[in-house]
Amino acid sequence: MGAVSPPLPSFGESPSIGERDRPAGIEAFVARAARLGLASGGHHNQNYVLPLTDDVAPVVRRAAGTSVTVRIRRPEALPVVIRTWPDEAAILEALKGVLPHVPDCLVKADGFAIHSYVEGVPLASVCDNGKPVDAILIEALADLLAQMAQVRRDVLPPLPDCWPADDSDSQGFLRTLALMTDQQVRRPNWTDFGGLFTALGVPRDAMMRWAERIPVLSRRPFSLLHTDLHRDNLIMSYGGAPPLICVDWELATYGDPLHDLATHLVRMQYPARQWAEVIEAWETAMRRVRPDAVRGLARDLPHYVAFERAQSVYPDVMRAAQSLSDAPDQKRLDMAKGIVLRALEAAAGPLRLGRVPSDLEIERLLLVWLEARGGGLGLSPKDGNWSSDPRFPAHPDFTRSAVSQALLMEGGVPASRVFKGTGHLNSVVRVSDTAQPVVVRRKIPDVDRREWGFLSEHAVLRAIEESGVAVAAPKLLALGTSYRGGPFAIHTYEGPHDLASLPDHPVQGLRPHEADRLVDQLCELAKVDYKGLDPAGDEGSFYTWLSKQLVSMVGDLPKESQQLARLFGLPDAVRLKQILGRHGVSRRRPALLHGDLNPWNLVRRSDELALTIIDWELAVIGDPLHDLVRHIHLTPTRREIRERMFRRWELRMDPAHTVDWRLDWRAYRWIELVRSAYVDLDRLVTGESLDAPNVRRAVDSYAMTLAAATGSLGLPVRPTANPYLSRALG
Repeated sequence: MGAVSPPLPSFGESPSIGERDRPAGIEAFVARAARLGLASGGHHNQNYVLPLTDDVAPVVRRAAGTSVTVRIRRPEALPVVIRTWPDEAAILEALKGVLPHVPDCLVKADGFAIHSYVEGVPLASVCDNGKPVDAILIEALADLLAQMAQVRRDVLPPLPDCWPADDSDSQGFLRTLALMTDQQVRRPNWTDFGGLFTALGVPRDAMMRWAERIPVLSRRPFSLLHTDLHRDNLIMSYGGAPPLICVDWELATYGDPLHDLATHLVRMQYPARQWAEVIEAWETAMRRVRPDAVRGLARDLPHYVAFERAQSVYPDVMRAAQSLSDAPDQKRLDMAKGIVLRALEAAAGPLRLGRVPSDLEIERLLLVWLEARGGGLGLSPKDGNWSSDPRFPAHPDFTRSAVSQALLMEGGVPASRVFKGTGHLNSVVRVSDTAQPVVVRRKIPDVDRREWGFLSEHAVLRAIEESGVAVAAPKLLALGTSYRGGPFAIHTYEGPHDLASLPDHPVQGLRPHEADRLVDQLCELAKVDYKGLDPAGDEGSFYTWLSKQLVSMVGDLPKESQQLARLFGLPDAVRLKQILGRHGVSRRRPALLHGDLNPWNLVRRSDELALTIIDWELAVIGDPLHDLVRHIHLTPTRREIRERMFRRWELRMDPAHTVDWRLDWRAYRWIELVRSAYVDLDRLVTGESLDAPNVRRAVDSYAMTLAAATGSLGLPVRPTANPYLSRALG
């Protein structure tokens, strides 16, 4: 069985094929296989089994009537797998001496190959996914994996240049797998699916960030790996010798054997209780063949399992979405959203995705993606399946047809034009009815920001526009519902009109002229008549109201967040109320406040206004000093810029808004430090909104926030061994 075979016919590559063996005969046989053969296969190939005909048998050096497997590449298959070698035939050739029962590649050509047929039945046909596998079969599987460790590197095809130079560098190998996932799977598909992934909370650099977190692993000798050993690729032979045969080797690679064990554990879909049995059997079999391969097994295997679950989010989501294009009906939609939900749940931990979208949210995102590609379930906005909110008539600059265009294009925008914040998903589109791009803005359902907005963002934007004040803010163009009642708003886009350029946010702080212009806009905002937004906005003390909201928020935190806050030395709601009640501020005339002037809510512009203020969902009527102080708290601000802003604010603001501000600004600074300590800690615990850039920066610097907050409260930071500590302060 291990003898060297004659070279394989390779149509399209070898000029030595004779007239009698011309490809037409083979191609006719392949076409016949697709019509008459017994079909099976996976995502990459369709396999057909049929007997050799008299004219083809001599070409493949087998007797007429012998069964063969014709493997035809699926032309519609997405590039969603890592491939180390492009030629499966070369891999099978290397296996002959070690695993003699694997298929022979008899013919290879562009788009198809003919393999010898492996007699037997797939394990999947007698033991469904999720069911336990017999102990005898588990031992046979472990022996198979161990036998692969005997395949030498020098008989395998050349490895890519990116491969670790050291054949025992397990950490380098795992990083290489992550790099190849990004290069071979994410990047080729990002144009079509990047917007969907961003909307689902999977950022562009998720896999590369995971690679950066790979710790030092034990060194294990590399070996040949199958990497796709699931129940359909394991054939139970009729004769029982050997009991199991591996097929479908096109995804094989060379590296740390723990990778093969991890992919096998996940893709076989063993019951959880059987994992320990499989791992023990693998360890026993591998010790007999290559003892060094089991070094660090217990510590390092979880990292490979995490990688398998992390990388699977790409093929699972893309295949689920593509399946809707093939058959857009409710049954397929229900299946697709279930697949996407499970993939996100599995990848959320390894990729640190934070909150996983709900079932209904995933359904809406899939529908939006599908509609942009001409599919749909009869819910297309072009068919009038969206409704306008009667409280906010359409803007005269934006027609009903423009709304329909924007909604249809929403799901087709690239990832670079999808912006996910703490409360909204924003998609930037350009419609033919308008000169400038617009933003389709959708509220992310079931998100608890822990901070409340008390005014309608839509009403605030209309009030600013109608007031005529010199405040650069988006215009509300349309408001309504679509896709089974999902609410949407359409705003003017305040970034560069050249959509190839990203919005420029002052994430490192304001430049001097920008600081001046922001203060000027806050002064203009104080001129807006807020009575129509909140007739009772000038009643009571704003500081007292703000303190009550903070105390209420702390009292409503989940139990886990409250426990960790206590461990870190933060007071509970009752104690916090007592501390906050000791302070007060002077009364100043109230004004309309933005409420969340973090850098990502400011967009640089080239005219005299310098900045556009976006995302008004936390707008409130209150003390204008708080808006300025909260901005300084949320934005890196040098001392000279801070003092410049305060001076200009005092000079330009109506004196009724600035009474005793020098005595009071630190009280607001203090309350914002305390608020951040609770909000950011809760986000670390719950994973809420971690894909928003302002949240990511806040939680990454939580150690400083906690120290500042407890210091301002006069309390020490308590050291703790709680498992969240390293995550929160790391």
